[in-house]
Amino acid sequence: MLDWEQTQLDRVVSDVFGYHALQLGLPQLDALRENRMPCRGLVLDAASGASAPYTYPPAARRGSVSGISGAGNRGDDPANAAPGAPGLHAPAGRSAVWCDLLDLPFEAQSVDLLVMPHTLEFTSDPHRLLREAERVLVPEGQLIILGFNSLSLWGVRQSIGKMTGRPFVPSAVDLIAFTRLKDWIKLLGFDLERGRFGCYRPPLAGDQWLARYGFMEAAGDRWWPIFGATYMIKAIKRVRGMRLVGPLKVKKPVLAAGLAPAATPNTRNHTE
Repeated sequence: MLDWEQTQLDRVVSDVFGYHALQLGLPQLDALRENRMPCRGLVLDAASGASAPYTYPPAARRGSVSGISGAGNRGDDPANAAPGAPGLHAPAGRSAVWCDLLDLPFEAQSVDLLVMPHTLEFTSDPHRLLREAERVLVPEGQLIILGFNSLSLWGVRQSIGKMTGRPFVPSAVDLIAFTRLKDWIKLLGFDLERGRFGCYRPPLAGDQWLARYGFMEAAGDRWWPIFGATYMIKAIKRVRGMRLVGPLKVKKPVLAAGLAPAATPNTRNHTE
């Protein structure tokens, strides 16, 4: 699953341009490695399971966030952390920001690209996280969301596993249906640009059995794409309003020609 998601992210983020890009959670994926923006950061939350296995470094001092514009003093500067402090394992050339994902320490309209790999499923309030994403994104900024599809074989096994006390994916994860998520982002003013499903094989643990069902990947893309175990959504933030594209030229109204009387009486020729 991680291989499929990494491939999709590499393909999608490579043509997104701007200045600031953020990945919220899931450090197992390097969602921004193919992106060429000058400021890229990994945002982690000690209270969110999406940041596992990393934990908040207790020895880190409070400071500002380096490399990210618009950050407040709620983040942590990696340069201020104690040597070897766990959790600050951002890829080379990028900043690691520890904060509350539901209260992002970034100015409004300051981020060009925001990637949330399974972040919504681990948060306690996915609606609020989406509102925060809408707040920090610039107009025409892009939002990429990855999640588990509840309408899949993985979703069925997760439902059965929760009833038996043996969940397939972490029990803290709340699977969000693709159709419901699509409605949420539309309500916030996003336009859905792209959606893709993947991972159609049954939820099996053995490599031998996974290889035996490998044919389902190509078949699923063609015959039942909506039942993939994971999905990726790419949306664009739209700001509705009027915009002048040039000087406004006011045309003077053309007045209709006046009507003259057919015959003008001449009082000099009239006799009483």
